[in-house]
Amino acid sequence: MDTRKELKVSALENGTVLDHIPAENVYKALDILGLKDIENPITIGINLSSKLYGKKGIIKIADRFFEDEELNKLALIAPEATVNVIRNFEVMEKKKIEMPEEIVGIAKCMNPKCVTNHQPIQTRFKTLTKDGRVQLLCHYCEKITDSDHII
Repeated sequence: MDTRKELKVSALENGTVLDHIPAENVYKALDILGLKDIENPITIGINLSSKLYGKKGIIKIADRFFEDEELNKLALIAPEATVNVIRNFEVMEKKKIEMPEEIVGIAKCMNPKCVTNHQPIQTRFKTLTKDGRVQLLCHYCEKITDSDHII
């Protein structure tokens, strides 16, 4: 008799699966994509075992599809994430996200004197990569926000 215990999650008929999200960033991914207040069924897995990353997170969103521009924002917190587009229970498209050149309205500038921290102005950053780490260059004050302080 097989005594293994497994969690069974229903298959997704139509929607999007976001895989290989760092486990600690799953909730940030929900924020970035604005998924906290939608009514679509969402399945979230955190601290799942991953051969490549040790632990990972996964988000399955039923009946929701994203533009590449929306998904690429995830590169800030999950540069290795993969996206699976599901239609009729089959993976129709599989893709990697790409770092966008500019990030608007997601991250907060670390400079306490930046105008975005005192006025109702949406933040805007140019993305930079240094030593494999993401950095954001503020459009307004030109200060760098490092990857430890993004979001």
